Amino acid sequence: MKSTRDIGGIVFDKDGTLFDFHTTWASWAMRLMQSLSDAHGVPIQHLADAADFDLGSERINPTSALIAATNRECAEALATAIPGIDIDVLEHEMMISSADVPLAPSVPLEPFLNGLRSRGLRLGVMTNDTEYGARAHLSSAGVLERFDFVAGFDSGHGAKPAPGPLLAFAHAVGIAPETAVMVGDSTHDLIAGRRAGMHTIGVLTGIAEREDLLPHADVVLPDIGHIPAWLDG
Repeated sequence: MKSTRDIGGIVFDKDGTLFDFHTTWASWAMRLMQSLSDAHGVPIQHLADAADFDLGSERINPTSALIAATNRECAEALATAIPGIDIDVLEHEMMISSADVPLAPSVPLEPFLNGLRSRGLRLGVMTNDTEYGARAHLSSAGVLERFDFVAGFDSGHGAKPAPGPLLAFAHAVGIAPETAVMVGDSTHDLIAGRRAGMHTIGVLTGIAEREDLLPHADVVLPDIGHIPAWLDG
């Protein structure tokens, strides 16, 4: 089955797009901050302030670096609350601890991705998480092999909102950027897609509201499950 739009491939953000953001990451952030608080004798509120995390509701605030920043930038933010900590060590601890975080797919991923592949589409993932984390999460969800391209901020192509990682996807799968789609839940994702000359789809399974995404998106959908209908125009 072919799409009625001239689309050759889709590159997805990971967290908040393929996986529901709050269900997956708020509990991990709480565990991480509690562990750091215990290990370094720092009040957990200081860590929450550094991470822009609401302890009362146990939710990540929309302005938090934990949403769209790189793993390194998140480590740097938390390190401001822990005097003398080695940021490299903290970054590594975050990478390892996040690799086996329980995941909450935004839709049943295997049939969804199989449906896209049956249309002849090439699929990729580009996240500002590490490539190690991305591959671990996709493997845990049983869908790593459905993707032709997987990159993190540390894969050598740059990080969103720069267009480099998305252009690397298009080059890797042999399609023109203007026939590719970037799908994401943050303005970082969509700005990167626009800068790469791609179509852009916003989804509402992350932190951002529809009005935040609309200026940067061709369309804003409730979740990725609505993409096939969009493809059929």
